[in-house]
Amino acid sequence: MTKTSYEESLEARADFFKSLGHPARLLILNLVQAKPRHGEELAIILGLNPATICHHLSLMAEAGLIQSRKDQYYQTYSVVPGCLDRTLSEVACPVRRGVLPGVAMDAYRKKVLGSFFRRGRLVSIPAQLKKRQIVLEEIAREFEPGRDYSERDVNLVLLDFNDDVATLRRGLIEHRLMRRERGIYRRTP
Repeated sequence: MTKTSYEESLEARADFFKSLGHPARLLILNLVQAKPRHGEELAIILGLNPATICHHLSLMAEAGLIQSRKDQYYQTYSVVPGCLDRTLSEVACPVRRGVLPGVAMDAYRKKVLGSFFRRGRLVSIPAQLKKRQIVLEEIAREFEPGRDYSERDVNLVLLDFNDDVATLRRGLIEHRLMRRERGIYRRTP
């Protein structure tokens, strides 16, 4: 089974975090960020076995944190330029919401909508706040942003979903999905 580029990207990101997941590696990163250093120097500073330092350095190099160059008899290590300039969000979240391949981004939302809607009609208004929010968000999508609606127009749209238009209308206002000013309703952005 071959991995997709997305799966490989996730593994690379996980390796990046794993390479930071040890106190010695964090110290090494700080030391080589201050100035390029060779493995023996790092072993002396940290009081660790050179083989242990070599192990940590190889993990950090594989993750793209540090790079090495030959300096006479030694390999000198330094931080890869720009690798620490990214925000945590850029490193941890490789893609924007809603576009993860093969992952149902909002299975709970889908389940709630499937439970409360039958053939496009709302069979009952959820009592639980979280579920009611999801249902009302779905209903609010029927209203165009930036367009003014009279109460009658709102009621006509809501009747397509459920006969209890007053509760739905009030819910849209309470959940800040719509605004009402002087009898005019408008969907909030």
